[in-house]
This record gives sequence, C-alpha cells and structure tokens, in this order.
Amino acid sequence: MHNLWTVQDWQHAYQNNNIQLSDLIEYVAELNNDDHAWISIATAAQLQAQIDALTGADIESLPLYGVPFAVKDNIDVAGFYTTAACKEAAYLATSDATAVAKLKAAGAIVVGKTNLDQFATGLVGVRSPYGAVKNSFNPEYISGGSSSGSSVVVANGLVPFSLGTDTAGSGRIPAGHNNIVGLKPTKGWFSTTGLIPACRTIDVISIFALTVDDAWQVAQVMQGYDASDDYSRVHPQNVPSQFSKGKIGIPDTLEFYGDAETEKAFQLAIARVQSLGYTVEPIDFVPFQQLATALYNRSWVAERTSAVEKMVQREQTHPVIGQIIAQADRFSAVDAMQDEYERARLSRVIQNTLADYDALMVPTAPTIYRIAEVEADPLVKNSHMGAYTNFVNFADLSALALPNSIRADGLPTGVTFIASAWMDEALAKFGQKWQQASQLKLGTSELSYEKITEISSGHSVKLAVVGAHLTGMPLNFQLTTRSGTLIKQTRTASHYKLYALKNTTPPKPGLQYNAKGFSIEVEVWDIPRALFGDIVAEVPAPLGIGNVQLIDGTWVKGFICEGYALEDATDISHFGGWREFIKSKQLSNTKFKCECIGEVAK
Repeated sequence: MHNLWTVQDWQHAYQNNNIQLSDLIEYVAELNNDDHAWISIATAAQLQAQIDALTGADIESLPLYGVPFAVKDNIDVAGFYTTAACKEAAYLATSDATAVAKLKAAGAIVVGKTNLDQFATGLVGVRSPYGAVKNSFNPEYISGGSSSGSSVVVANGLVPFSLGTDTAGSGRIPAGHNNIVGLKPTKGWFSTTGLIPACRTIDVISIFALTVDDAWQVAQVMQGYDASDDYSRVHPQNVPSQFSKGKIGIPDTLEFYGDAETEKAFQLAIARVQSLGYTVEPIDFVPFQQLATALYNRSWVAERTSAVEKMVQREQTHPVIGQIIAQADRFSAVDAMQDEYERARLSRVIQNTLADYDALMVPTAPTIYRIAEVEADPLVKNSHMGAYTNFVNFADLSALALPNSIRADGLPTGVTFIASAWMDEALAKFGQKWQQASQLKLGTSELSYEKITEISSGHSVKLAVVGAHLTGMPLNFQLTTRSGTLIKQTRTASHYKLYALKNTTPPKPGLQYNAKGFSIEVEVWDIPRALFGDIVAEVPAPLGIGNVQLIDGTWVKGFICEGYALEDATDISHFGGWREFIKSKQLSNTKFKCECIGEVAK
C-alpha cells in the first residue's frame, strides 16, 4: 500500500483489487506520531466498525469508497474522543459531525484525530499539550495552525485529504507552510454542526488536499444546507462559475517581516499570474488590515472566551490561550455593538473593492518561524502569521490557499486567492490552472500535479450560442450581465445547418439539425441557473432554446430555430459559422463602396 496517493489513486487501487478495505487496519497500525500530528490514531476496532458499514457496498456508487482521511480534533467523530487539544475538555463523541457523516456515507474512513492549537486559537501549531506539530519539510519549523496536524498528515501522504477548521486562517496558513491545498469555503456552505466553536459566527470547516481536484471532490460531498446549523446557508444560483474579469488584485503595501525569501516567492507568484493572462493591480489594503486587526484586538475575542469557558475553567487552558481569552474582560456590550458596526462598514468597503477583480492574491503567510522562536515570543509571532488571513471570514469571502514555490532553504511558500462569497467554484477552476502552471511536487512527495477533474457544482447551465450572442456581437451583453462566463469556442457535431434569418434586428441566424449538415462554430457559456431564465425570456420567435450536440459528442442547451422561419431564410452553412458570414458581408460592402468611389472619381 502506497502512502503518497491522491483520492483517485486510492479509488483505482480498490477498483483494480490491488488493496482491500481490511488492508487499512495494518496500514494505520504502522502510523507513528514522531511529528506530534496525531492526538488519536484509530484502533483496529474503530476501523473495523467503519469497514463493516461498507460491507456489500457498490464501489462505483460511493465516490470516496475506502479512502482514508483525518479529522481535526475539534470536530466530532462517533466513537472517538474530541479534545480540542485540551485534555480537561475531552468527551467521547456519540455522533458524527454533519460533514464527517456525509464523508462516511460516501465511503470515506476516518483513520485518526489530528493535533491543533488548543481550541483552534492560534496560527502556529505549537499551542498544544500534545506537542508542537513539526513542519513536514523541516522539523525545526512550525507547521502553521491551528489545523496543524491535519495539514502535516496530508503533506506527508498519510491520507489524501483531511478536515481542518478556519476562523482566522487556520485552514490556509498550514497549507502554505506544508506545500498543499487549503480550501476555505464560503461561510455556511459546509455545516459546522459537531464542531467545537472558536468564533461561532465566522467558523468554517476546511479541507486540506494534495490537489485542487481532490479538495473539490471532497467539497461536493460535504456541501449543502443543514437545518441543524444556525449559520448554514443555501448556495445561491446566481454566481459566476469561473473568473471573467481578467484582473487580480494584490495589496499595495506588503509586509514580510524581513523575510526576503518569502518576498521573492511572492514576486514569482505575480509573474505566474501574469503568465496565465491576468493583469495584476495593487489595491488599497488599509481596510483589510483594519478588519484583520479587529479579530484579536477588539471585543470579538469574547466569542472565543464564550466558547472555551463553556467547556473548561480559564486556568485549565494552555497559558497562551488563557492570556488571549482573558482580553474579553476589557470590553463591554457597547464595545461589541460598536465593533460590529465597524466590521460591517469595513466589510462593505472590502467587498466593493473586490467587485472589480476576479480575486485578491496575497502571500498565505508573510514569513515562517522556528518552533523555538514562536515559543519565545508567542503572541507577536502568531500575529504575524495572520497578516493576510484574519479579515477573510469577517468580510464573508471565499479563499483557496495554493502551493507557490520551494524557497532556497527548502521550505515551502504559498499564496492565497480570495474572492467574494460563493466564488468557491471559480477559485477551484483557477486553482487547477495554477497547479498546472507551477508544476510543484505534491506535498513532500515526488509526484507532479495532473488535472483529473472537470470542476462543476451544478449551479450553472452550459449554453451554446451561435449568432448575435457570440463574443463581440450585439447581444453578448445579455450573457455577461447575467454573470455568464465563456467556457470554450468549439463547433457543433457535423449535422447542423445555419441560416441567415430575414427581418431580424440585430441580424440573427437560425440553427437547425440536418443529417446532411455541417459542423458550425459555437461558443459555450456557463450561465448561473437562477439567471438562465432571464436569458430564455428574451429569446424572440422564431428562435428558442433546445439541445445542441457539440463536436465532442456532448449535449448542451443552445439556440435553435423553428422550421417555419427557414422557408425564406438564406442557407449560410458553408461559411461554417456566423462570424465568417458577417465577415463576408462586410468585405462585400467594403468592395461595393470602393467600386462606387471609383465610379465617382471617373
């Protein structure tokens, strides 16, 4: 059994009978905890219970059949103790967190609970009585937190994915420090039922994986509204499915705390974004910084205090955690309301700023420290880690942390792309392009990235356009103003005819199936489901929306035409598409004008 497999590798191994579910028991028994990544590793009995639940299951019907995963130890897994890295707070979970239950229902198997900064309070991974989690590349350095163990077990290839949490960057910083992907979802997209809260209003459960493809596949299993979670939200059907503005913002002021290697790595990231065809523009980062500062320095810290003191006495916590939650004593209810008003103001400024960009790119962390350095200066060094993360959940944004480069000293650096709420799918599609372009090894392995998944969420409709809705044509705005994005330029299957219709303004063609036809040029656009009806409502007779077959054999929605309108229409199929026909007319008009000018000159 190989210990550097992606989700797809595990799937293939089971499908080809290279491994059996029972092999997991021996595999897990050989896991060690030299790096302090685990709080508890599954026993043979705990594994067997999960294996028994899959007995007789159809491998093909379970997308994560037999795939092992790890869970941050502030998330409940039935039959395991939940500790939040505080021994005094430990309890035996009797039911799975909603996210874990969904993953198990898809066939995945929990192999252990991972270490964390106690009560998910920290971005360094050293604030745990279970030991400081060692970086997967260099054990002298921090792994990042608070989801420290979850990131390291993925980076080292022990599991292909794991669950973390993210309040202020806990699902992103560890990804950056360990050369893996960290998917920080929009708040409310994944249920947090069964999670010990840190700051309940902004907590999310996050995903670590070696590839964007794996993270997205896991997200599709976990996502969905949960009535038992007061902060759960229904995914809207009106958001773009991919980037379309061609612009990426970066902070106009960048702080690396003297770390020249990370600064150099970020310049490399800027060049890579530009090579992918995006314009990079600096944006005013002051509102982002102001909101980030509020998380630990204003009354919001009372959320952490409330969560912790429901479980243990303050003096029972890790010394640094106790110091942090004690700050709540300085604030009043009036302070809390004033801070909420300021949060709302800054969030609106940030959202308005990002509206002009596909995403904001930031260093995932501005630097990295040795474990000893953080232990000697725990509060200041920890605050440095959150320079580019603390504001994200406060402002209701989505984010994807991606590997960027390996520094000259052998340590990894990452970048994070941050976008508006519910832009998770667009971020993931961009993330695939990023991993293809960077060609970094996966985690600590020698494996290279290979795209395996066409990312889709089912929240959009593919629409083939053939005439006035093509890019640059008069009705294209009907797509772009409905958050439509161009997927590809292609052709239909070779059994269609195209006609120039009479008396249409602007001029439009009609497409009709014909066994003796041609392959016609089309563009395929992704239209958010909630806005697709708006486009359909504007389609005039004799046109309509039906199904069109593309040259690759797939079917999509597309513009078609009623037969009666073609009786006096002109067959232009031989042009191969509307653009070529329009071009020919323009050339004819130009030639006619030139001839007329020549006649006048005579």
